[in-house]
Amino acid sequence: MNTQKNDILKTIFLNSFTNQRILAEESGHSLGVVNRSIRELMQDGYIDKSIRPTNKAVEEFKQKAPKRAIILAAGFGMRMVPINTEIPKGLLEVNREPLIERIIKQLHEVAIKEIYIVVGFMKEKYEYLIDEYGVELVVNADYASKNNLHSVKLIKEHLENAYIIPCDIWCDQNPFHRYELYSWYMVSDLIDNESNVRVNRKMELVTVPESSGGNAMIGICYLVKEDADVVAKRIDELCENHWYDGAFWEEALYNNDRMIVTAYVVHSSDVVEINTYEQLREIDSHSSQLKTDAIQVICTALEAKEEEITDITVLKKGMTNRSFLFTCKGKKYIMRIPGEGTDQLINRRQEAAVYQALDRKHICDDIAYINPENGYKITEFLEGARVCDPSNYEDVKKCMKRLRAFHDLKLKVNHEFDIFGQMEFYETLWEGTPSVYKDYEKTKANVLSLKPYINAHAGEKVLTHIDAVPDNFLFVEKDGKEGIRLIDWEYAGMQDPHVDVAMFCIYSLYNKRQVDRLIAAYFTEGCSDETRIKIYCYIAACGLLWSNWCEYKRNLGVEFGEYSLRQYRYAKDYYRIVQEELKKQGEEK
Repeated sequence: MNTQKNDILKTIFLNSFTNQRILAEESGHSLGVVNRSIRELMQDGYIDKSIRPTNKAVEEFKQKAPKRAIILAAGFGMRMVPINTEIPKGLLEVNREPLIERIIKQLHEVAIKEIYIVVGFMKEKYEYLIDEYGVELVVNADYASKNNLHSVKLIKEHLENAYIIPCDIWCDQNPFHRYELYSWYMVSDLIDNESNVRVNRKMELVTVPESSGGNAMIGICYLVKEDADVVAKRIDELCENHWYDGAFWEEALYNNDRMIVTAYVVHSSDVVEINTYEQLREIDSHSSQLKTDAIQVICTALEAKEEEITDITVLKKGMTNRSFLFTCKGKKYIMRIPGEGTDQLINRRQEAAVYQALDRKHICDDIAYINPENGYKITEFLEGARVCDPSNYEDVKKCMKRLRAFHDLKLKVNHEFDIFGQMEFYETLWEGTPSVYKDYEKTKANVLSLKPYINAHAGEKVLTHIDAVPDNFLFVEKDGKEGIRLIDWEYAGMQDPHVDVAMFCIYSLYNKRQVDRLIAAYFTEGCSDETRIKIYCYIAACGLLWSNWCEYKRNLGVEFGEYSLRQYRYAKDYYRIVQEELKKQGEEK
């Protein structure tokens, strides 16, 4: 049966037949479609001459009736900043009712009690639903590094006659039914530039060119058995390819340029996907969750009202923090919220002391607020700024000139960044878990053996950035002149300034030729062999330092891919390079 006949048969089944005109109104199809469908349904044996469902129709309804539901609730909900630092998105409340509870109740209304919830971020917050509603929680351990395609993979054996539902949906009317006759995917009549599908005349969902706009994708889907089998197989295939680690599960619905399921179009006012703080404020301006701690800090720091905080946009998740951009009183700001485990890694009082030392030096970003207790920070947004491109040598030379000028100020603070001490400290945070690297102990011993050379050749200790990586050099233009600001001073402290040169190299994933070229850009007057070898030592030591840091973050569920592997390689490779250089020096003497 086609979609039209299915709709009309379902309307007859649920409401009984009165006349064709009423049937047209109830089914949403034209009178001509109704008349043609009735004839064909009779011919196919689904309705009798009195236009009542036959046993064949009843059996069809039984076979395709919804049996279960899967709610996807594993993700960070990154666009929900700043609320997502305090609560998972499925537990956002509209009219004092958590979104996920409303979904569960609507499912119960149509007798669906077999409900699986895939959780990850703040998974413990959902535990009460097991007792409250009899749901089953399925944990996605990879929620931080992979998208919801991998969540659906965990429950692919339950896709038959199932609803798949995102947890951040608010539906005014119940979108679920006791009976379904075909697979569908829900979109709204709203045009959305982020959507890559549109509904054609045949109610098919066809792909559209990127950024050309399509029907807003709501994300609720229903799958009958034959389509569920196809989707399950497709999910297995996609998950074998790391290219799809960041993919949405909807990728499994596509066959070339269209989805294999029919469009289910709803009015945009009836179903709302709550992705952002402002969307929640729009649908429920009295929600207690709008009074999140971060928003209250902004109001106090900038002497603003909540409604004056607009255009909240998540920035790329950093390795240490979550940050978001917002506008207040016509001016743009960035707020930093410390990430997972940061309280173990960063001394916020020391960071505040660094910013005090930098005050009015025009070296860093302009601070509007910083809290030395919890690390919340508000900075003025630098319009039109761009980060350093480590592959562009002109950029690199300018950054090294700026870095050298900062070092030459010889600023002082009362704390030191101890590379080897921090290395050991990060290792203690593993809490007895052995390193993931088989030869870690040998690598560590080799790196520690470089310490005497470093101590013998270390220069005067001054305030050093420590995290002087390309992304932290911002090129800004003011009054027609280009300048460079250094941002993110969380690790800064007293240290040999040449550590910053090493840090730039390892974050840029430079090879030795690029390392030597960077050293030449910093030391325009020329660099002695002893200093160059010392920087190689720092590369080895800092490589192991950040490798240990990555191992700690990995235990928290935060994965850094190639970066962590390359840091460990720096520890091994540059220990070897130092030995070769020292041997060469000995032979020359």
